Amino acid sequence: MTSTEAKLKERVKELTCLYEVTSIIVNSDYNELETSLEAICYCIKRGWQFVEDTEAHLTADGYEVQTEGYDLDRVSLTSDIRIFNKIGGQITVGYPAKKYRLADFLVEEQTLLDNISLAVGNLLERKQIRDSETSTRRQMERADRLHILGEITAGIAHELNTPLANILGFAELLKEKVRKEDNVRDLQKIMDNAIFSREIVKKLMFFACEMPQEMGVVELVPTVENVLKLLKPQLRAKNITLEKSFTDESLKLRADTVQLTQVLFNLIMNAAYYSPHGGSIRIEIAEKGKNIRIRIADHGNGIDPEIAEKVFEPFFTTKPTGDGSGLGLSVVHGIISSHKGAISHAPNTPKGTVFTIDFPKL
Repeated sequence: MTSTEAKLKERVKELTCLYEVTSIIVNSDYNELETSLEAICYCIKRGWQFVEDTEAHLTADGYEVQTEGYDLDRVSLTSDIRIFNKIGGQITVGYPAKKYRLADFLVEEQTLLDNISLAVGNLLERKQIRDSETSTRRQMERADRLHILGEITAGIAHELNTPLANILGFAELLKEKVRKEDNVRDLQKIMDNAIFSREIVKKLMFFACEMPQEMGVVELVPTVENVLKLLKPQLRAKNITLEKSFTDESLKLRADTVQLTQVLFNLIMNAAYYSPHGGSIRIEIAEKGKNIRIRIADHGNGIDPEIAEKVFEPFFTTKPTGDGSGLGLSVVHGIISSHKGAISHAPNTPKGTVFTIDFPKL
């Protein structure tokens, strides 16, 4: 290549290639990273001097992609992909060995390949950081669910005593009345109580299990009512009155059912914890512009302004040792953020705290 025009044309191709690679990386979906890496290989193919004969191969961090015509019988340029300063893969660009020599590559092409390898390494580093954060968040959510499980187990155990006693009692009676006409009625009572007990156990399992986020359309008011049923023993123990204001019983969200339940459970349970004996909790659900707004208000002592900025931090709690993990509000904040929502708190009148959650409408 001798002419200035030809050299300029190659520089334009190289800059275009680097721009396209950068655009792919910026818009990459971490869950579809293999597609992005394959697209980068084809950008490399278009950026080299002899486009028709160029093929590229990329392997890194468990991924392996290549252009359609890639094979091993090639003269090649290579560049290592570094992930956190360790070699984690390699990009190879080659021409057919029967037709080309290593000297046919341009010096600038090696520089371009090194820049692309650097960009791919940065992408894979960000993915590993994201995966680590996701794993940590899921561990925190699970720890919080187990804490919730501990909170409700005592109350649910009490709730189970009565139906299970009925099951045993009526089963004993059936032994003596198997030939009497009302034995079917007793059998139905056994079935009803068994179903009731099973539903309680299902609610326990609902919180104990670990599962990936599954977004779907969720009816909001029934979800709140289910949470209130789970918290019934705790609310009754403190003689707390519930005030509910739902402007529309049919409001729906796009959310993960388990995570939405976890958010509501945490906030209502906190409101109950900090409420005085005989106090009240108000739950409001209404449309607010482009959002659905949930407000949960208590009449406790409120949040000290000095710690107002810390309440969503992991492991921060004002509860005595053993009463709280310090994960509840942190997990709540993370879940709401992942649903593209927002949460805030403010003083209630005359005292207490109001937590406000805004979720985008469907």
